[in-house]
Amino acid sequence: MPGKRKKRRDFGRVRKLPSGRFQVRYPGPDGVLRPADHTFASVTDANLWLARKRVEIEDGRWLDPAEGQTTVRDWSARWLAAVSPQLKHKTRATYRSLINSLIVPAFGDRELSSLRPITVAEWVASMKTKGLSASRIRQAYRVLSQVMRAAVDNGLIPQTPCRGVRLPRMPQTEPHILTPLEASRLVRSTAKPHDLLIALLAYAGLRVGEAFALRRADIALVGGFVLVDENLAEANGTLVFDTPKSHQKRLLRIGPALAKRLGRHLETLPGGEDALLFTTPGGKPLRYNQWRKAYFDPAVKAAGLTDVTPHDLRASHGTWVADRYGVMTAAHRLGHSNASVTTRHYARPVAGRDDQVAAAADSWLGGHDPAPGARTGHDGDDDGSAGVLLPS
Repeated sequence: MPGKRKKRRDFGRVRKLPSGRFQVRYPGPDGVLRPADHTFASVTDANLWLARKRVEIEDGRWLDPAEGQTTVRDWSARWLAAVSPQLKHKTRATYRSLINSLIVPAFGDRELSSLRPITVAEWVASMKTKGLSASRIRQAYRVLSQVMRAAVDNGLIPQTPCRGVRLPRMPQTEPHILTPLEASRLVRSTAKPHDLLIALLAYAGLRVGEAFALRRADIALVGGFVLVDENLAEANGTLVFDTPKSHQKRLLRIGPALAKRLGRHLETLPGGEDALLFTTPGGKPLRYNQWRKAYFDPAVKAAGLTDVTPHDLRASHGTWVADRYGVMTAAHRLGHSNASVTTRHYARPVAGRDDQVAAAADSWLGGHDPAPGARTGHDGDDDGSAGVLLPS
């Protein structure tokens, strides 16, 4: 009787090794035969593995094992080159610095597929042990997360190892909210023309970099408008003009007194429409640390204030506007696309408001409704808003 012909396998190949174990090879979507990453104790186990691999390929879930062998160094460089055109210059420089100083030294020669959540957790712990700040650690982790997420999206690995990792908490710091009168005193304590710069931080809510980047063409004295369309940032010692944070350009109204003083300042500026409003004595763009040391900190001391940063003026402006005119108005003036950013980082309760709410609630209990907008302090009674002056 002729021998029974062996049925031909329609997917993959299984062969028995001299050791008695079974080796599997399977065709990927490109038709190339690839070996399984391990051998099997029985032909049944090998066939089950082949069946699962076939379903994986047919469902479009198959990943080329060779792709997962890409190193973190190579993939990070490729990722950064791909996303760089969409990043602001300072962000791009920060990402590059984090990759070169923290990510590549730890994982550069590792294959993407070799990273696990515990690997990332140990890396985070090691950075904390070395004394890196919570902010720096969280920044590095966020960049690695983006790199690994891109690897998942591009089919190099099935899932990101950046999951379930506990990060150090950021210290809770509250901005120093000045009263309008304190801000006015600070302006009057500052050397000209930097008093105008500080006034724009406090009374227009500009970021420092936005004020540093203001040009003659950005000021419309008729109507009192300031166009905020640039930001001056410093990255790795290099000054770069870029769009404002989150690319949020905006047109702001300023008060007549401030507009008048800006007009007088414009008359003293050399150059054309591109002339910067505020520069060093040599006509160069301002650098934050140098400007703060030379002008801002001495003014804070002269005004009798302590623990005030330039950013506190922006936070103060957001608080004043949100308290009196609503969070949406504050968000517009601060250049936030989402009002939740304003409430989370800038607007703070104004001292005395809780007492006013309690008094109003007592009136409601008695069946009375205080006149809308009747809030102590708006006329300068108790919140330091009276007598807000700019030096002439």
